[in-house]
Amino acid sequence: MNTNTIPAFGLGTFRLKDQVVIDSVKTGLELGYRLVDTAQIYGNETEVGQAIAESGVPRDELFITTKIWTANYAQDKLVPSLTDSLAKLRTDHVDLTLIHWPSPKNAVPVAEFMGALAEAKAQGLTKRIGVSNFTVALMKEAIAAVGADAIATNQIELHPYLQNRTVADFAKSEGIRITSYMTLAYGKVLKDPVIESIAAAHGATTAQVVLAWAMQLGYAVIPSSTKRANLESNLQAQALTLRDDEMAQIATLDRGERLTSPEGLAPAWD
Repeated sequence: MNTNTIPAFGLGTFRLKDQVVIDSVKTGLELGYRLVDTAQIYGNETEVGQAIAESGVPRDELFITTKIWTANYAQDKLVPSLTDSLAKLRTDHVDLTLIHWPSPKNAVPVAEFMGALAEAKAQGLTKRIGVSNFTVALMKEAIAAVGADAIATNQIELHPYLQNRTVADFAKSEGIRITSYMTLAYGKVLKDPVIESIAAAHGATTAQVVLAWAMQLGYAVIPSSTKRANLESNLQAQALTLRDDEMAQIATLDRGERLTSPEGLAPAWD
C-alpha cells in the first residue's frame, strides 16, 4: 500500500524568477499555501528558500518539492545535486524529490536514477520520491526498480484539453498519485464555454472550476500566479464541489492538446 501522501493543493513556481518568485511564494504562504513546488532547472531554488525563510512559517508545516535535472541523474551525481538543492532551499530535507524528465536517449537507465533517488531517501535528504513526465512504459521501469509503493507521484501535464487518461489510469491502478501541472493550460481552458457555464452556475471563477475538477478526480494541483488576488482565488477551489453531470461535461473536452513536449526531452507519449 502506497502511504506516500501528498497535499492535494500547492503552489507552482515554474517560469518565476528573482523577486517575482520571492513575492509569489511569500504571498502564497501568507494566504495559507503550504506546498511549494520548484526544480533545479527553474533556477529559483535559492529565491524559494529565501522566501520560505522570510515567511516565518515553521518548516514542519511546509511541504517542499524539487526535481532533479537530467544532467544529475548518474548515480554519482544525483545525491550531491540534491544536497546542493537543499543548501539553496535552506533546509536539511525536502518532502518530495522527482525525476524531472526521462533521461534523454536513455543515457542514464531508469534503474540507475531511481536507485540513486531511493538512496537519497534512505539518507534522509527527501521524505518521498517520484517521477515527472513519465509514460506507462517508463512508470513500469521505475516500479521494477524501486516498487510502486516507493513512488509518491507522477507529475504530468494534465488539463481539460489533455486528460492523459492512459497514464492516469495506470498510475491509479498502481496506487501512484497523479500531480497535474499546467492544469489551466496556460489559461487556454479558462475561456471555454463549458467551463464558463459551470463557473456561472457556482458563482465561481473558471480557474476554480478547473482546479476543483482535477482535485475531484483525485489529482494534486500546483497552480502558480504572481497576482495576490489569483493566488487567493485559486486557493478557494478546494471548497468547490462539482456535480457528476458537470464532471461529465468537462470529460468531453479532452482533445489530446499537449502544450509541453520539449524536443530531446519528451518521451514517446501514450
